Amino acid sequence: MRTLRIGMRGTDVMEIQSLLQILGYYKGALDRIFGTQMRNAVIAFQRNFGLTADGVIGPATFRVMEKYLLGYDTYAIKPGDTFYKISQRYFTSLPRILAANPNLDPMRLQVGQQIIIPYGIDVVQTNIDYTYEIMERDIRGLKVRYPFLETGVAGKSVLGKNLYYIRLGRGTNQVFYNGAHHALEWITTPLLMKFLENFAKAYVDGRNIKGYNPREIFNQSSIYIIPMVNPDGVNLVLDGLSRDNPYYSRLIRWNNGSTSFSRNWEANIRGVDLNHNYDALFYEYKEVAETMGITGPGPRRYPGPGPESEPESKAVADFTRNHNFRLVLAYHSQGEVIYWNFQNMAPPEARQIGQQFARASGYILDEPTGAASYSGYKDWFIQQYRRPGYTIEVGRGTNPLPISQFPEIYRDNEEILLLAAIV
Repeated sequence: MRTLRIGMRGTDVMEIQSLLQILGYYKGALDRIFGTQMRNAVIAFQRNFGLTADGVIGPATFRVMEKYLLGYDTYAIKPGDTFYKISQRYFTSLPRILAANPNLDPMRLQVGQQIIIPYGIDVVQTNIDYTYEIMERDIRGLKVRYPFLETGVAGKSVLGKNLYYIRLGRGTNQVFYNGAHHALEWITTPLLMKFLENFAKAYVDGRNIKGYNPREIFNQSSIYIIPMVNPDGVNLVLDGLSRDNPYYSRLIRWNNGSTSFSRNWEANIRGVDLNHNYDALFYEYKEVAETMGITGPGPRRYPGPGPESEPESKAVADFTRNHNFRLVLAYHSQGEVIYWNFQNMAPPEARQIGQQFARASGYILDEPTGAASYSGYKDWFIQQYRRPGYTIEVGRGTNPLPISQFPEIYRDNEEILLLAAIV
């Protein structure tokens, strides 16, 4: 993390503002601007933790803050300690400490023994602009807090960022959810990440979610999630174009001479629309795109030179080929609609399942038309496997949707994400 001080701006500033707000130090706006109020909050934090109170977030201060961003501490057992006493001190619970230390016998604690203590706060923040780096850290933190999660890398982006996957469950029924094929639609990433965290918490606590039992789902199914298919594009939208980007000049040219990408860029860093880069009537779509004047890289709708030409779409397709998914959900924004068919290739049960999703969410079940009905991920999945596949368009408005819509989006989609694992 870069050193942060007054006057600086960025998504990293916003993340720290949110953390300081959660910890009770900051009451200002989450505006990405390191102002006087934030500086005072940082100074108060530093004093509380015995740090140099200079209002600058350098390496020493960030090391302390990062523990809270990751959501856990490493603790050395002291004489007289019990898990119960430790849980009270850290405002957490005994089941969550036990979950984070699965091979530890709480009746045989030894002085000096190192254990993981999850803090009594969530890891995934859902009121901030959600970059690749934030997601990456959240995955690290959740994996430590919930070691039963399986994490891995399905592939790499053009710029070498990891396409992380997370697996929830150990059952034989495999399903797959993905988000952020499109850069402007990054809000679908925290949706999947928050679902992951809430499911893991409920599993550990022994609680139901909307009447669904996470432990039963965990034993019956394996939910695979790639929360951010297009990390290069997401960071371009949220953090802007940096001079050291190897595509710097080309991106400006592809963007009609503009250095602003925050309102119009859906593609990956090579100007390819990843959700038109799958082998499902790809060449028919390419002809349609050309009639619309789309003949090369740009902000949206350019399908690329050929199917799976981009490492991101190829990684998702390979990940699908390497598993036996009974059903897939591809998350996009916006419109509050669920698309379920492709060229009448969807199996008969797909409509009925889609109707259940529509009832659970309040979204409309529909079939895409025009340019949207070609070469997408769910199109390719339905064509290849003749199994249920869905594109779910969350929220309403103009992309990128404001993060203020997140609570409603999550509320509308939580039951879909549970139901899809067992339907």
